[in-house]
Amino acid sequence: MIAIGLMSGTSLDGIDAALLKIEPRGSSYAFELLNFATVPFEPDLADRLREALPPNEPGVQMLAQLHRRLGNAFARAARSVAGALNVDYVASHGQTIRHDGPAHTSIQIGDAFLIREAMNATVCYDFRSADCAVGGHGAPLVPYIDALLFSDSLEDRIALNIGGIANLTALPAGGEVHDVMAFDIGPGNMLIDAFVRERTKHRHGWDPDGAFASAGRVDEAVLRAMESDPYFSKSSPKSTGREHFGSQFLRGHDRLLAGLSLEDGCATLCELTAATIADAVEEVKLKTARILCSGGGVKNLHLMERLAARLPEARVESTDAYGVPADAKEAIAFAILGYETLRERAANVPRVTGASRAVPLGAIAPVRLAALLGEIERQCRSL
Repeated sequence: MIAIGLMSGTSLDGIDAALLKIEPRGSSYAFELLNFATVPFEPDLADRLREALPPNEPGVQMLAQLHRRLGNAFARAARSVAGALNVDYVASHGQTIRHDGPAHTSIQIGDAFLIREAMNATVCYDFRSADCAVGGHGAPLVPYIDALLFSDSLEDRIALNIGGIANLTALPAGGEVHDVMAFDIGPGNMLIDAFVRERTKHRHGWDPDGAFASAGRVDEAVLRAMESDPYFSKSSPKSTGREHFGSQFLRGHDRLLAGLSLEDGCATLCELTAATIADAVEEVKLKTARILCSGGGVKNLHLMERLAARLPEARVESTDAYGVPADAKEAIAFAILGYETLRERAANVPRVTGASRAVPLGAIAPVRLAALLGEIERQCRSL
């Protein structure tokens, strides 16, 4: 089965597109990553997205236009990695435009039918609504895939993704998929990126390799003030996003941040990410686990150094060593979630999302669906 997974996260750095050859293997999957690319948003589209995201309140017309533009952008990303290969299905996460976990609302845009027309293939999409419908937050969903891909019978592990938001999946040795513990920790790269854009007047969109942070000093008073945010002390299930940790979070600390240089501000915000991740590892009681890191935060060398320093008993490394490139992990995860949708297998984890029960996820924009489902049934029957 040839599949494409499409993911655009809270960092807004582009669309991750992963082309996979995928087959079911027991309760999990075997896959080969055939191609991967992060396709940047056109500058005008990225600007329009930021105008539509919290704390801004976009109008219906703006959202409708973005839904179409993003659909075309996702379609171009899919075509760029497919090349000459015929694709059996595409799984698109879309772009989260609003998320309120406790209210069971999570909306992703990016017209799946435009992707279908461009690829002439079935598209699985809208993965979060099914979990919300049964009382869940609709997030995080990747922990189910973390458990399939990274669980070990003998070793405690943690799958840590550091995108705009940081989240972890605790994988105790020998645990079952639906027993995992996972939650959104808080800001990953989001606050650092916003601070850099503001201080450099958009000359830079992020801290390249953590260079600014490594040249700065942590302001402990600012760090303590930010760590006191009530979100960090909430019990799981919990999920968050730009609604809480967007640029308005920085504005709430303007008085404290005003006296910091670019470098000291980056160092302090980087330390906030490292400290809250370390606290989360302490919370799940896996201090000696192997921590498998993915997401854009892996490129921030200073952040990775601070994580290792704050987690001296753990083994902090990239998912690359386990056959899953750190940049591609989330796109790979949604490609696999798409296969689960087509199998009609439950792929949320109620313990993680707060849902009342496990349910199949995703909607389907079909092309030759009967033939596709027949091939999936044949592959699964041969297990």
